[in-house]
Amino acid sequence: MKQGLALRVSQHLALTPQLQQSIRLLQLSTLELGQEIQQMLDENPFLDVQGEDAAEDFGIAAADQRPAADEPETGFEGNVGPQEIATTSSTSTASEAEPEAAEFAGAESEPNWEGDGSTETVPDDGEWGGEAPAAKRNNGGEDDEVDATDLARGVESLQSWLHRQALSLRLGEEDRMALRFLIESLNDDGYLEEPLEELAAGLAPDDLEQQEELVHRFTVALRLLQTLDPAGVGARNLAECLTLQLKAMQQNEEDDDIAACAAAIKICQQSIDLLAKRDIKRLAQMCGESEANVRSAIGLITRLEPKPGRRFIDVERNIVIPDVLVTQIGKGSRANFRVQLNPDVMPRLRVHDVYAGALKAHKGEGHQALQQRLQEARWFIKNIQQRFDTILRVSTAIVERQRNFFIHGELAMRPLVLREIADELGLHESTISRVTTAKYMSTPFGTFELKYFFGSALGTETGGNASSTAVRALIKQFVAAESTKKPLSDSQISEMLKEQGIECARRTVAKYREALRIAPANLRKAL
Repeated sequence: MKQGLALRVSQHLALTPQLQQSIRLLQLSTLELGQEIQQMLDENPFLDVQGEDAAEDFGIAAADQRPAADEPETGFEGNVGPQEIATTSSTSTASEAEPEAAEFAGAESEPNWEGDGSTETVPDDGEWGGEAPAAKRNNGGEDDEVDATDLARGVESLQSWLHRQALSLRLGEEDRMALRFLIESLNDDGYLEEPLEELAAGLAPDDLEQQEELVHRFTVALRLLQTLDPAGVGARNLAECLTLQLKAMQQNEEDDDIAACAAAIKICQQSIDLLAKRDIKRLAQMCGESEANVRSAIGLITRLEPKPGRRFIDVERNIVIPDVLVTQIGKGSRANFRVQLNPDVMPRLRVHDVYAGALKAHKGEGHQALQQRLQEARWFIKNIQQRFDTILRVSTAIVERQRNFFIHGELAMRPLVLREIADELGLHESTISRVTTAKYMSTPFGTFELKYFFGSALGTETGGNASSTAVRALIKQFVAAESTKKPLSDSQISEMLKEQGIECARRTVAKYREALRIAPANLRKAL
């Protein structure tokens, strides 16, 4: 083959550091974004937190160009608040490797950031009506009310609670240290997952004699630990946890309940699978009790706490702060919905004018490096803006598509896929996926992740489509209204859905039921 030279002209998209930062910030959750901002504030001296009375100007036009020699360096401060965010349109032309990258690359032109930061959807007269009262919110709080976050911070940990109880025990130094070690080895549910032998081997890996001594110390300490409050703490498995609680109840119950406790202890000593299946006949044979006593014992077991450390878990980390707020204006099918960003999660950032002015006056050594840091601060502020703008645009499109949900609830959810929102906004599916992950929306019916509003379609007899979310809501409704003595099977639920005009196979019903964490029919049957 003859060798030769050829000249080709092609276009490709280069992922600049600014573009990479835009994509990364878009997929961060609110908590991760706060950590990213704090890290940037610590590393970049030109980035500062804006005060309440500071001017609200981002200086976006100057973010992608270097300042001139006579350009003043002040005025690059900004507040990413709901008053400055408005929906804008953009187009995307990206390579196959990173198709969504061009969406950020095409955002160099300065957008119009004026407006009240909200979008109102116009009601569609063609949509089916009906009135649903909006959820009542108590916005006016009193001074003496306790905030939920303050209550969460005041929760004492399980380890701290057990350590305080251990102080009242008269123990030697070695036994006290062994008990303390076991307390620190408990998981959040109050279980001791690792065997005592493994704990001892971890402390003395090469000394077998010392390991045996540690196992003995741990065995004594474990017996003491299992006598502390809450009952069941320090158990190695569920059966032991239930047994410890039943033995604690035996000391305080009346004669009738003592008999039920004794039968329940015998049941816990059997296979836990029989208890889960509620195989009363087999349990009665194995425990030597009557079926009536077994039923009473199982009823007693259902009132126990399978996770003793549940009430000590720090609930603050489970608090969800919504990124978008949706409020209803008006009632009925002609109601409007106001979509706005949550001001509590929006950072107030600006370029430090004092440092920027000092850099302008100083042209000595290190000027180029400091100039680069100043440019990074501008880029960061611009990318934060673009992140919230994209979230607002996607949320507004979701509210417009799922309008019936915000009026009537989850039964009125429509089928929706990422491609529909991406085509409407001119974005890529991967961008919509990043925006809807770990971002939450506060609605009149509660707080939901943005991904909750997307669902596949199921066929109907009329030729239309039903959302899988609405089907799951129907299944939940059927199960809630079923007879506890004769619960509905998956086949029966499938037939009921067909009566509603929804084609849903039994396997699909089983999949949705498991996703809703609803037990099978044999486990839902009342005793």
